[in-house]
Amino acid sequence: MDAQKIKAAVRNIPDFPKKGIVFRDITTLIADKDIFKQVVDEFAKRYRGKGIDYIVSVESRGFIFGSALAYILGCGLVLVRKKGKLPHEKHSVTYDLEYGSDTLEIHKDSFRKGKKVLVLDDLLATGGTTCAVIELVKMAGGEITEIAFVIELEFLKGRDKIKEIPVFALVKYESE
Repeated sequence: MDAQKIKAAVRNIPDFPKKGIVFRDITTLIADKDIFKQVVDEFAKRYRGKGIDYIVSVESRGFIFGSALAYILGCGLVLVRKKGKLPHEKHSVTYDLEYGSDTLEIHKDSFRKGKKVLVLDDLLATGGTTCAVIELVKMAGGEITEIAFVIELEFLKGRDKIKEIPVFALVKYESE
């Protein structure tokens, strides 16, 4: 894997969504067919043969990577969505953001108790979203084997909030 090529494919947008933040835009990465394939292939190499029953992906950029990997691994895909987007009975978790709060939801019948789950998202920042997803998966009865990201912003220390579950990131940014 060439982490530098992946980083080079990510567009950095300063002061978005607010001043002082550098947004890591993956739309340029997924538009590059070779880099996108490399990212998905790296995840496939890591998780093939691990007995993953479901990939849980988070709205909305996580869906892109989760669906491609679920197809390759031949496993199910479960979506975690923002409040009000899922039509059936669901579990909900509200969590704090730097600038407010948000609510995520998962269908109650997403998987049977004890199924092996890989959580896959595009980016790990402060860890709030990921901790909410962990709670949702546990509520639905899944057993998380690992949590994976395309990008980790190490300087925000989101990994420190994730207890007892292995975390993997393809590329890491040590500073803003």
